[in-house]
Amino acid sequence: MPAVRSMALVVRSVDVFETSSVVTLFTRELGKVSALAKGARRLKSPLQGGLDLLGVSDIVWLHKASEALDLVTEAAPVERFASLRRDLAALYAGYYVAELLTDLTDFHDPHPKLFDAAVVTLRHLGEPALRSRRVFRFELACLRELGLMPALDICAHCGAVVEPEGDPGAVAFGLATGGVLCPACRPGQPHVATLSGRTLDALRALASPGSAWRELEAVPATLGPVRATLAAVVSHLLGRRPRMLPFLGE
Repeated sequence: MPAVRSMALVVRSVDVFETSSVVTLFTRELGKVSALAKGARRLKSPLQGGLDLLGVSDIVWLHKASEALDLVTEAAPVERFASLRRDLAALYAGYYVAELLTDLTDFHDPHPKLFDAAVVTLRHLGEPALRSRRVFRFELACLRELGLMPALDICAHCGAVVEPEGDPGAVAFGLATGGVLCPACRPGQPHVATLSGRTLDALRALASPGSAWRELEAVPATLGPVRATLAAVVSHLLGRRPRMLPFLGE
């Protein structure tokens, strides 16, 4: 059994037996991993503190070639996010990040950029003014890195450039087709919502590099439709609404 070492974010932990846990780790080099941490809940366990939920740790585990769980042998804490311990809204947002990493990713499918995006997001969830927009940015980064990003500029069906039409401006958005739809492709498409030009512009800003996303108005008229749209996209991909979604308070 070869030993494997990686920086890892603990995204799930389930108590088993009297003193052990089964942890789900989102690692930077190897993606999602599930492993048994024997004795992790003992008072003087060498693993204590290294497997805290939503903490980043330097973890060593033994990889099992069979379908058996991997075995954690070392876990040293590297970074803990203080805001998650003192701010309930930040904690709920952190749990949502963990849920997306757990449920949208496959085992042993590495995404280093997604790991980095998760850590940066968790690090700054203590900023109430930007919290919602940071969560939106993470959702879009998750979709992009996993190859699930909806088209926001060109028709998801034919590839034509799409801009809002009419007054005040609206565009069709297909959940099943994967993004905006031009007027010619809209008829007959299932699961289609209508986005305002304002919402589409906000999504584009949130999905783009740079700081334009910081300038978005933090008002329900702007952020509410963005939340509804991304919730619909993620729910469509999962086949259910995320469990933590009602707790985000957006």
